[in-house]
Amino acid sequence: MKKIKLTCAHAIIKHLIAQKILIDGKKQPLFAGAFGIFGHGNVACLGQALEENQDKLPTYRGHHEQNMALTGIAYARAKRRKQIFVATSSVGPGSTNMVTAAAVAMSNRIPILFLPGDTYANRIPDPVLQQVEHFNNPGITQNDAFKPVTKYFDRITRPEQILQTLPQAIQTMLDPADCGPACLSLCQDVQGETFEYPEEFFRERLHNIRRPRPDDFQINEAAERIKKSKNPIIISGGGVFYSDAMDELGDFASKHNIPVTQTVMGYSTMKRDHSHFVGPIGGLGGKAANNLAKQTDLAIAIGTKLGDFTTGSWANFENLNFSLVSINVTRFDANKHMAQSVIGDAKVSLTELTQALGNWKAPDDWYKKSRDELKSWNEYVDKESGPTNQKVPSYAHAVGAIYRNSDSSDIAVTAAGGLVGEVVQIWRPRELNTHETEWGFSCMGYEISGALGIKIANPDKDIIVFVGDGSYLLNNSDIYSSVITNNKLIIIVCDNGGHAVINRLQLFKGGKEFNCLFNTSKAPNLVDVNFAKHAESMGAKSEEVSTIAELEEAFKRAKKSDVTYLISIKTHGYQWLEGSAYWESPTLEIPTTKENEEALKLHREGKSKQRQGV
Repeated sequence: MKKIKLTCAHAIIKHLIAQKILIDGKKQPLFAGAFGIFGHGNVACLGQALEENQDKLPTYRGHHEQNMALTGIAYARAKRRKQIFVATSSVGPGSTNMVTAAAVAMSNRIPILFLPGDTYANRIPDPVLQQVEHFNNPGITQNDAFKPVTKYFDRITRPEQILQTLPQAIQTMLDPADCGPACLSLCQDVQGETFEYPEEFFRERLHNIRRPRPDDFQINEAAERIKKSKNPIIISGGGVFYSDAMDELGDFASKHNIPVTQTVMGYSTMKRDHSHFVGPIGGLGGKAANNLAKQTDLAIAIGTKLGDFTTGSWANFENLNFSLVSINVTRFDANKHMAQSVIGDAKVSLTELTQALGNWKAPDDWYKKSRDELKSWNEYVDKESGPTNQKVPSYAHAVGAIYRNSDSSDIAVTAAGGLVGEVVQIWRPRELNTHETEWGFSCMGYEISGALGIKIANPDKDIIVFVGDGSYLLNNSDIYSSVITNNKLIIIVCDNGGHAVINRLQLFKGGKEFNCLFNTSKAPNLVDVNFAKHAESMGAKSEEVSTIAELEEAFKRAKKSDVTYLISIKTHGYQWLEGSAYWESPTLEIPTTKENEEALKLHREGKSKQRQGV
């Protein structure tokens, strides 16, 4: 067996470069690139290995470790988990900064490979710079924080360990059922140590993401349950994207006459002009989908983990005869709430399930009701998001203005706060794959960094970022990243004076306004932030506007720009699209105000409708 003597760092990079994947029948690199911020824990060895392989594994400079990892995560999502980024940092605050990003990837089941530096395996120089010492366990480092937020973790203490662990990490990230982030914590000294690696370790390997087919018994049981239903709905989740099952979803809904609702993460798996589209469901959903959910006797969940914002904290399904069919590649998700599970790939499962159903169709009167609900919901959304001369416009007015003037192929990006619900209701998809919200972890600050990753994955499309002032102040450095890499973004900053949606929740629960809006916090020298000037200082073009008419004209200029363009507008902090689903959040059981009493009453009403495990 031929062997090649390499440092551990060089061997890692050489192995990553050798990994390929088929995308639409074309061979592509599995690892599209790396993001790195170098420090003493990764610059000398891993950093040099990356520098010497720029032509095969391009490395991009990050400005914050969390942000660069978020960009890599968003890229992988936009590529529907078929390509992966590497994120490397030094040991210490660099590595711990990436832990939040790892949690985002873990919650959303997105692959990314973390390669943080670590302390010395030989322990001779200990305590080294930025080492967190555990007096009774010297084997623990700060990188152990990755363990609960990664699907695969290993600490590399010998160079030959990568022969076993690196292929396993890659297979975990490519597994449709076990997909998520992987972390190989690289001890500093080991990165530079050598080993005679088998030449075979660096042979090109072609990957293809498997499609597990469901069990015949599960398909038949699901079909029988569906045939007994009178008012079924479909809940389409992000797994439909990852399986590339959008056509199968549309055909299944049409053939069997079943209305289709969508989760936030599954939004734009169906276009708004599809005959069976009824919009988003749940805590951020529209009345059309939620009214149907309250009456349905069967939901077919496809590729969704059925989080609380999808199910209305499991209070959305009020029909006493309600039952659940869940199609999911992951056993854990498919078996929630005593569902009739179909464990398998969404594309394959829908094909086999439609065969089992034959010519069965849901009743026409149920379909007609879904059309009536959709019409009413569309009218409401159009009215609330239409042109206005209102002195301080709402989120809905701002999003509506951008939507009316956007191209059908433009991709909307949101992540946290009140904008998510407004965008998901207003940005009704005119094309597939045009809505990219991070809602698994709801990470404030994801918006701009994530949009950069989505732009890298979709260079020919305009990426429109909706971000509140609170999220902007948390993270904005990737405006600079987008400028220097020629990855144009259009950023709409909706400035409503702080964390207005949490202020809304605070008031809803009967509390007083406190510490959410800037003017209710300890801020004796409160000043307005000029977001436009701030973005301009990082090389972007920018405007500050005050009316919806001005916003529309500014957006037209932004569309024509060849560089990142930011538009800031003051928005109303108390005006929202109406909610139509319960969402459980903590409520004081001993009220101290009259408002608390009302909040507790509503809380108990919602709780009374919850499905409790069944």
